[in-house]
Amino acid sequence: MRRHLPVGKLPLGLLKSLLDKIELSDSRVRIGARIGEDAAVIDMADKYLVAKTDPITFTAEKIGRYAVNINANDIATMGAEPKWFMATLLLPENATTKKVVRRIFDDILQACAELGITLCGGHTEITHGLDRPILVGQMLGEVSRRKLVDSRRAIPGDDVLLAGVVAIEGTSIIARERGTELEKAFGPQLVRRAKRFITRPGISVVKAALSANRCAPIHAMHDPTEGGLAMGLIELAHSADTGIEIWRKAIPVAPECEKICRHFGLDPLGLLASGALLIALRPRYRKKVIDALEQKGLTCCHIGKLTEAATGCKIRLENGSCKTIPEYSSDELTRIL
Repeated sequence: MRRHLPVGKLPLGLLKSLLDKIELSDSRVRIGARIGEDAAVIDMADKYLVAKTDPITFTAEKIGRYAVNINANDIATMGAEPKWFMATLLLPENATTKKVVRRIFDDILQACAELGITLCGGHTEITHGLDRPILVGQMLGEVSRRKLVDSRRAIPGDDVLLAGVVAIEGTSIIARERGTELEKAFGPQLVRRAKRFITRPGISVVKAALSANRCAPIHAMHDPTEGGLAMGLIELAHSADTGIEIWRKAIPVAPECEKICRHFGLDPLGLLASGALLIALRPRYRKKVIDALEQKGLTCCHIGKLTEAATGCKIRLENGSCKTIPEYSSDELTRIL
């Protein structure tokens, strides 16, 4: 019997076998496709061009805002400023109205305006076989040669910081998709707060990433998305070719996320986590970055360290025991949506 792959990211082993086939024929590609790498980097002589593409597939609500922010985040984790956005919008037949199209377009424009990004092209069509809109974003940005954040610089002994809390995006989506059930369990106020997570505190990490990169030499940054913080940590270690040790009690989880995950039996660390940012840097710069982000109203805390690759990816639990960080190739969100 043929074994089908589950919904979500490809297993890391399979993905690595595919990426290993890529031969870079253009010497200007400074960073290409690698596990844990957020974007591609192309040498344009005086600056680096940073390029990213990512789809929005988990939800049909506010997909314009999601697409802009998710793609901008990946540009910013390379130390670059997101500049130009393109969108491929696929809409379901017999379910798309002018109102729906206008709403998505307006969401894209508003999110672009908030981040100073120009919408410069794309494609829109009514597509056979879809049951909901699918939006694939493409983002370009640029960074000076000296400020590029390349995760290959990360080394054992680096501190790992987490800006933001877990898990903003996943919590907001669950509240929007399963709001009636959650209101019965926790009341309307918690559900309203969780729904607003997409804007308050928000899923953008652009401000945090660029602020950190301005004030200290950053070895690596990564924004955990599908598969949650757990997969983000594993991907960061893979990209840096290191191990990692994280302390569970140091990880800030939004109270609304804790309650919603407990209700559905989900692990907050495996839930879609846009709105959080992982930062790896030498310990002597830790306080400087934490203070700089907190001065801008952003939360940031020390959650662990990079270790030798042979030690693997570990999480130290609150009881002092240590276990391997679970690999969530399928986001916890897929269990209930």
